[in-house]
Amino acid sequence: MMAPYLQIIALLEMSLTCAVVLMILLQKLSSTEIPLLIRVLIVLLLGNLFFWPLGMSLELPLSAYVRGVTGELSIVTMLLLWSSILPAAQKTPLGFKVPLAIIAIVFYPLALGLGMFDPYIWGYGSIGFLGAVMLFAILCGLAGWTKGVWLVSVAIIAWAAHWHESANLWDYLLDPFLAIWALFAIPSTIYQKRREKAQSGYLF
Repeated sequence: MMAPYLQIIALLEMSLTCAVVLMILLQKLSSTEIPLLIRVLIVLLLGNLFFWPLGMSLELPLSAYVRGVTGELSIVTMLLLWSSILPAAQKTPLGFKVPLAIIAIVFYPLALGLGMFDPYIWGYGSIGFLGAVMLFAILCGLAGWTKGVWLVSVAIIAWAAHWHESANLWDYLLDPFLAIWALFAIPSTIYQKRREKAQSGYLF
């Protein structure tokens, strides 16, 4: 049984995430840049609509129904989404998306029972796995992507504090939505880079 405070945290996170996703879609549909203050106010308003039960025929908040379909998102996914509404947000580099996609391609089949080895068990306090995750964060910093450092750092802190119901570090770092995003974002990023080079006169 999920503790009451964990339920509140989960609903609050999902409410904010739903609000941010709608805000991102609204910004993409808008022909002009929406000011930060307006974006924050819209997110807070939508977040409240998702967090509190609206009555009518709904017994639970809208976020509870969304969470019932999507499951609990990883800390990394939520932070990437939430930070995307900030002005001058750092773009996620290809050097993060490619390793993420490779890890997902290898991890999910093995975790779902394809083969005799299950890497999911590493998430239950494996020092080697924790060290590898910290090394990845350091590499992000050395590559100049400071956002990646705090994404991974906050995920590790949340795991150590048992912020979510899961006790597995994998669930704080990765989820299917993040994996799918990385897989689809890689071709888009490569195309965008080639387009920019072509426009500048350099194809390679």
